Amino acid sequence: MEPLTEHRPVSGPVVYGFLRLVRVSQARQDALVASLAEYCRSHELQLSGVFTDRDVSAGPASAAFTGLLDVLALPDVYGVVAPAMSHLGPKAIAADRGRRIEAAGSRLLLVRKPRTAHHSVSRSSPVRRRHPGTTHVLDAES
Repeated sequence: MEPLTEHRPVSGPVVYGFLRLVRVSQARQDALVASLAEYCRSHELQLSGVFTDRDVSAGPASAAFTGLLDVLALPDVYGVVAPAMSHLGPKAIAADRGRRIEAAGSRLLLVRKPRTAHHSVSRSSPVRRRHPGTTHVLDAES
């Protein structure tokens, strides 16, 4: 994918990264920071810093997240980039932090989008199963 700026150096929208790293090796941390930097480069965003939350017991108001909220109040900050929603914390904390990021007027950008639920087949409709060379339609009551 070619940059929209035609390779001219321009500063893109300012974003800050957020990582939740509990018992993570330095190599894993470096890889995650590199993935955030590559995401920002390919989307023409300016990664201005990465906040790292290492305290599993801090709850939604950890020092790293509080610092992130402080920089989101600065002018010209576009949003927060994280590898996945899980980097904001466990589900309840992540949901609260996501709301707080949006309430600050910033966007939450995820490198890896949340998984979508698979649609289940209704029990009242026929089930189609594919076998090599043949197609069978089975009644749901079979």
